[in-house]
Amino acid sequence: MLKSLIASSLAIMLVGCASPKYNYAPSSVAISEPPLGSVSTARIGDTMLRQGKYREHDALNLRAVREISWAYTLHPGYYLKDGEDETAEYYSPARTEDGGRVEKAMIADPWKSIMAKKSVPELCVVTVFNVAACKEVQDIERTKRPVLAPDAFQQTLIYNGRVGSKINIGYREFSNNTARPAFNNNVEYDLTESTRIGYKGADLEVLEATNQHIKFRMLRNFNDVN
Repeated sequence: MLKSLIASSLAIMLVGCASPKYNYAPSSVAISEPPLGSVSTARIGDTMLRQGKYREHDALNLRAVREISWAYTLHPGYYLKDGEDETAEYYSPARTEDGGRVEKAMIADPWKSIMAKKSVPELCVVTVFNVAACKEVQDIERTKRPVLAPDAFQQTLIYNGRVGSKINIGYREFSNNTARPAFNNNVEYDLTESTRIGYKGADLEVLEATNQHIKFRMLRNFNDVN
């Protein structure tokens, strides 16, 4: 048995060498919804409009368990990109509930990166000694994932319903995907005075409002959009 394990370990070492790269930076994405001039409908508790930015990260999505060798198993989930070179991209499991996971055999070397080759459909596990164990994987799905970032910021308006001639609108701010309670507020508007309402620069025209939904035309978001 020991000889078999030693032979398997040597086989992994003969697969190849790789040096992971960490030169990737996620892109910043601006959001401003819905489009200016559009007519939208929101139910109670729904977001009417939002504006801000977040980070979008290149990722791999594995939908099934992949045994790279006797020593390493990749579990389903998302793996976020760390970097790339001319021949491959390098990933690590996302630190979220839907993130992937690397499982290694007890006597296998610790791993440090997941490598996806560019020229062929192969996934590899790169060890701390820069040794790569690889296997052909046909259904590699490259995608993008929103990630938490210190500069992520979002403003929203939420419909809270109608009582009589008045509607209640909630304002919420989020920083790094976390609500900022000090900046949250609920505001009432009397539609008998005006069907055009605004808050912190956002401007919209109420076309219909009930205790179940609101229909409105988007005139301006919190900030001007080029």
